[in-house]
Amino acid sequence: MPIDTGTAEVVRDPDFPQRVTLHVNGVPSSGLDLTDPGFLDFEYMQQMAAVLALLPPGPLRVLHLGAAGSALARHVEHERPGSRQLGVDLDARLLELVREWFDLPRSPLLRLRADDAARALAGARDESWDVVVRDVFAGDSTPAHLVGTGFAEQARRVLRPGGVLLVNCADRPPLATARREVAGLAQAFGPDATAQGRLAVVAEPAILKGRRYGNLVLAAVRPLPDDEAADSPALLRDPALGRALRSLAVPATLLIDEDAAAFAGTAAPLPTPPPT
Repeated sequence: MPIDTGTAEVVRDPDFPQRVTLHVNGVPSSGLDLTDPGFLDFEYMQQMAAVLALLPPGPLRVLHLGAAGSALARHVEHERPGSRQLGVDLDARLLELVREWFDLPRSPLLRLRADDAARALAGARDESWDVVVRDVFAGDSTPAHLVGTGFAEQARRVLRPGGVLLVNCADRPPLATARREVAGLAQAFGPDATAQGRLAVVAEPAILKGRRYGNLVLAAVRPLPDDEAADSPALLRDPALGRALRSLAVPATLLIDEDAAAFAGTAAPLPTPPPT
């Protein structure tokens, strides 16, 4: 099916006919179960969901940069009814089609907007979102204006205190981009982020060991005010997160604190290119 940026196709799973994968320009983009809105097919989305489960009960405000089939947004509404979410995607025609093809939450529960992700983020109000998800790709990489320190600083700005940035970072050995992104998040979210359980790297062991290309989830938490932080446990240090990640169908490793800092090592944060 033609879309503004190329083509989109829905491929049905021959073994589970109720499950489909949305391909954008030939690349798997979203996996959904048409009968189960809570289902997440892609491993990195399951890892993100494990982090989201740590947030306080109740509806969330979630900004999805890179909407595609909105599988994660669908999952959030299933798990936390009444959440208010905005999905941003550059392709207006794709957003029209996914509304037709999939049973997505309706506005105002889930609004879909055709826009550049960086522009949408820059236009968001301060402290207006509980969660920001970055899942934007052009081919197999994220556009440069969405990986630098400028992006991380903007994401921190729009998050409420205690809010979480979740990044889908695709990389290949030796994971140079991922290491530089972690360094940038540490800079944007505070020099103590890797000492307070506010910065984490999640991935399959084979990816972390540099054996293959794959997806890493990077998580950064905006700090609470000092008076609240003293009474609040560090979100990413919750033992439930490690247990949840290890119990996934494809187990994942969690790096926090000094392990996250060691992962970044001496990598320099990626600069944000000037607007074109």
